[in-house]
Amino acid sequence: AEMKVPGQAWLEFLVEPEGEGSVCTQRAIFFPSGLGGRLYWLALAPFHSVIFRKMAARLAQESESNAARH
Repeated sequence: AEMKVPGQAWLEFLVEPEGEGSVCTQRAIFFPSGLGGRLYWLALAPFHSVIFRKMAARLAQESESNAARH
């Protein structure tokens, strides 16, 4: 899904096997556009860790559900 932000943004996921499971590394990349973009990033930065942690947990839960069905 495309996000409307004052700049360019990417959300990157890397999943690698580890032991009996896997490790997911999540990275947010943001290039702000002007002062509005910088203010946007500063205002939301404290919330990103919570938002991204919940997003990763939902993706893992959904992946486990899909794997159990197949």
